Amino acid sequence: METQLDPMKDDLPLMANTSYLLVKHYVLDLDVDFKSKVIEGIIVLFFETGSQYRKTSSTGKGGCQSQFDEICKMRATELCHTPVTNVSACSSKMEHNDFAVCGKDEEDTSDKKGNHSNEEQASGISSSKDCCDIENHGNKDFLLVLDCCDLSVLKVEEVDVAAVSGIEKFTRSAKLTNVSKELENLRNQIVHELVTLPADRWKEQLYYFTRCSQAPGCGELLFTTGTWSLEIRKSGIQTPTDFPHAIRIWYKTKPEGRSVTWTTDQSGRPCVYTMGSPINNRALFPCQEPPVALSTWQASVRTAAGFVVLMSGENSAEPVQLREGILSWYYYVTMPMPASTFTIAVGYWQEVKQQSFTAAIQTNIEFSLPSSQADFRWHEEICGHVEYPCRFQNPAARLQAVIPYRVFAPCCLMERCGEHLLQLIPQCLSAAYITLGTHPFSRLDVLIVPSNFSSLGMA
Repeated sequence: METQLDPMKDDLPLMANTSYLLVKHYVLDLDVDFKSKVIEGIIVLFFETGSQYRKTSSTGKGGCQSQFDEICKMRATELCHTPVTNVSACSSKMEHNDFAVCGKDEEDTSDKKGNHSNEEQASGISSSKDCCDIENHGNKDFLLVLDCCDLSVLKVEEVDVAAVSGIEKFTRSAKLTNVSKELENLRNQIVHELVTLPADRWKEQLYYFTRCSQAPGCGELLFTTGTWSLEIRKSGIQTPTDFPHAIRIWYKTKPEGRSVTWTTDQSGRPCVYTMGSPINNRALFPCQEPPVALSTWQASVRTAAGFVVLMSGENSAEPVQLREGILSWYYYVTMPMPASTFTIAVGYWQEVKQQSFTAAIQTNIEFSLPSSQADFRWHEEICGHVEYPCRFQNPAARLQAVIPYRVFAPCCLMERCGEHLLQLIPQCLSAAYITLGTHPFSRLDVLIVPSNFSSLGMA
């Protein structure tokens, strides 16, 4: 039985087994529905074999297997490999409709495997079947564990990245037979080559991450949802090396999920935003939360026209109209960061701008610090961060007194923000630089959130 924790008092359990598989990139494709207060869609995770397994596998698989045994003893979990009969309804909103096909054979075999129907899963009926039942599949399968809470997981599948046109450039071997084992190895090799591309090829990397995320599936995976985790396995796969390194998850948030707040802004119009606490983003998407889990991400978010989608991305997104009344917003991040720093805020926000060009120049003159104090990049110090497309590779960035920023607010606060807040922000940023150092990212959005915002800032 899982321990009941109070997120306001207790530390969150770090369930993800990152030492065996480590997420390097997330691709999210989401729809925001204010009527049902649900964020629904697909997330694709790209993995690299974890450091601990690489060490243990060189001397044998005993260490890895012992952890699998321990996990199995700790949990008697429900096998929720559920054939989703309405996947077409979920995937019809996506720009690409070839994500999944629910075969009739899957429906016919669900009861035979002891798995649950959609109705049973929704009602919370659990099973005592062991996740590592030797009697059912011979040997104990590797179990991928992700941090997850307050989510409805609908389906999990392996992604056939080898089906992407042009992806052969990431394979070292030109020969490929029809042996399924070799094909599985090829897929994982492609993902490895993709996630380890050097930072100066980030545009190419994002392009192929997008293409791979849209590739067809090549087999559903068994999964179990618990209070704090999502557990996934592939029958017959016993090591992290052989486990699929690209998987796709269909899921939806719950209105009561503790990672997002559905509310109204100061103008009385609906909005939703993520919170930095109490459970980070576990109720927004399945992720990995241990400190070693640093990843990049990209996200496409669709919502009704009139709403503005703000995210913690490096680009300033411009909406694209998909069809009448529906807009899509796309953001990405190239600096590896914790999943808890992923933020989203959707509402009827408006950008607060300077009243005139003269006022903008005056503000810059009055409130930017002298060059000797404003930015230590004047001395061309070498960055000490991990490899990523750093903005200070551009000489113009070294001359910025403060990071480029935008200010958003509800319509009823536009005038007050223009009169008071715009003058304060460059002063605050300059003071922060003196204390903390230069802001490492390429831009900053400042959002005036509703007064019921009961959390720390949104990263």
